[in-house]
Amino acid sequence: MIHCIGAGPGDPGYLTLRAAELLAAADVVAGFDAVLEVARPHFPRDCMVIPMNYRDQSARLAEVALLHHAGKRCVVVFMGDIHFSGFQFLERIDKACGHPVETIPGISSAQILASRARVCFDETTFITFHRRGDIEPFQRHLLHVLQDGRNAIVIPRPWDFMPRDISAYLMNEGIAPNHSVEVWEQLTRGEANWSGELHECTAEFSDMSILLIRALTPFPSQIHSSP
Repeated sequence: MIHCIGAGPGDPGYLTLRAAELLAAADVVAGFDAVLEVARPHFPRDCMVIPMNYRDQSARLAEVALLHHAGKRCVVVFMGDIHFSGFQFLERIDKACGHPVETIPGISSAQILASRARVCFDETTFITFHRRGDIEPFQRHLLHVLQDGRNAIVIPRPWDFMPRDISAYLMNEGIAPNHSVEVWEQLTRGEANWSGELHECTAEFSDMSILLIRALTPFPSQIHSSP
């Protein structure tokens, strides 16, 4: 048996009860080092822990797959929610195991940001650049989102498409420089934020950053006529 779980944005309080139950019953727990530390308080004392990094993840996932097929209860831990920025990693796990695995959603940094910034997901589009390969289709999608008058919550790609790169790209493509922008770092873990306009977003931020680009005009549902 194998489950992939989202561990939330970093504060252990955002780990779901279902995820904690699966961790407590696991024979094997695997994941990237930083994510394992978030979930470690829920590990059984005698479970096998398989840490991994970007260079050795394929080999480590092959180990997990063997243990899974041997009947061990395996849990692979993701940061945030599996279906936000972890989908390519999930596909590698499916490939290693030879079949689709069970997934348990988690709380994402996008959800936390929407709460902090008080934006409605109905009026907002989420885009992640935290992926391998060509990001040009996602860049074009971001352009269309802003052109359509929607807010955008964006996860940058370390380190070649960070907040200042995103801002420069958008302005170069004709997006108005006076869009309001907020960049948040380390959400739920000693978080900090910067706010300003698109043309002012030139600082360096960490790889634990996420940004909100607000629509220039309110979404129709936010416009109220006078009584």
